[in-house]
Amino acid sequence: MTFRENFYWGNSVSSMQTEGAWNAEGKGKSVYDIKEATEFSSDWKVATDSYHRYEEDFDYMQDLGMNMYRFQISWSRVNPTGDGAFNEAGIEFYDRFIDSLISRGIEPMICLYHFDMPLHLAEKYNGFLSKEVVSAFSRYGIEMIKRFGHKVKHWITFNEQNAFCLIPEVFESSGYMTGGKSINEAYQIQHNIMMAHTYVANYIHENTDCQISGMLAYQEIYPATCHPKDVFRAREFDEQINNNLLEAFVHGRYLDSFWSLLKEHNIELKIEEEELNELSKLTSDYLTFSYYATNVIDHKKIPKGTFPAEYLEFGKVDNPYIESTEWNWQIDPLGFRNILNKLYARYHLPVFPIENGIGVIEEWDGKNSIEDDYRIEYHRDHIQEMKNAVEKDGVDVMGYLGWGLIDILSSKGDMRKRYGVVYVNRENHDLKDLARVPKKSYQWLKKVIRTNGENLSSMVSREE
Repeated sequence: MTFRENFYWGNSVSSMQTEGAWNAEGKGKSVYDIKEATEFSSDWKVATDSYHRYEEDFDYMQDLGMNMYRFQISWSRVNPTGDGAFNEAGIEFYDRFIDSLISRGIEPMICLYHFDMPLHLAEKYNGFLSKEVVSAFSRYGIEMIKRFGHKVKHWITFNEQNAFCLIPEVFESSGYMTGGKSINEAYQIQHNIMMAHTYVANYIHENTDCQISGMLAYQEIYPATCHPKDVFRAREFDEQINNNLLEAFVHGRYLDSFWSLLKEHNIELKIEEEELNELSKLTSDYLTFSYYATNVIDHKKIPKGTFPAEYLEFGKVDNPYIESTEWNWQIDPLGFRNILNKLYARYHLPVFPIENGIGVIEEWDGKNSIEDDYRIEYHRDHIQEMKNAVEKDGVDVMGYLGWGLIDILSSKGDMRKRYGVVYVNRENHDLKDLARVPKKSYQWLKKVIRTNGENLSSMVSREE
């Protein structure tokens, strides 16, 4: 076998893209609950109704052979204002939810924040721009560990934490609601979120037998040409957007080049000595990341004085050598192998890709299974490169979690963009019956998991 005997196969989701039940049993509003539907997006009030249908979804995961589910606790479900009293009804929901997973042999992994800031904290404090929200998050995270840490052993704090290193994503994901969206504010949010992660991670390591990882949306960036300035910009981006956070996750420090960047541009942050002392204690038990596609940077398109956090806003160009999805996400399985190698070689910790998949517009005719060979091809090629990383490169890989393998709303609320091997029968503005319907890729993935990744053949018999 290529993969370890206890290799994790599973599914990853967020709460606002799945749960629905936006005001059930004392849940408070999040920043997503006030977003209105548009032509190509739904509101977030129902999502795929997993709040009421999770048992059915777990049955599909169990049938597939999955042994891990990474889900998110909705902060405003368990603490309606984010900084007030905890909502016992919301906590009891997740208690049942976790027990239901464990009873099926599926190990839970909890994510504490996936961009859905409690609305009260966003409106009162402007989200993670405020250290009050850092304190509120730490209190919330530690309470969840106290409640569930005896049966949930794998934790992450922030989904794709380097999203808070990119502009404009940092302002869209952090609960920021008012202001000029300055560079100073962007870097303050980045640091505040690192400290929020640090307080929770250090609590875990000092008080429990749980494990925790910092998570990135690893940005694999290629230079557009061999021009030295293209190569330099790509390296600089990698250093500031990926490696600076990784150094903090693993070694408890920011890179020297990060401090130099702040000094060069006269960026003054509110960073206390006690914070850096706490940061110095930070470690990770393994490294988690999401991966979907790679990008290319052309230095000629990047205006002088642009920060690395903005490079993709200006300098991104298409890669002519690989195919793209209809969302212009460029499909690059070899890039996946590159990241696995870079993470393991640099930090020598187990690596764990916990999001991977292809979003495609699909329609169900109400009768026949969707023939999604493109999804089989995408996952097959990425799993094969992961096998190559293990077999040929010696990388220690813990598992492989697909993203939204039972269809969910996209990150923009667009139900047209489907990642699942199970179709959920709803559209952006028509909820239909929300029925779950396996696609062709379902049987293929079931075979892959049953053989621990040994059989990747795209041939699927009807008996399977």
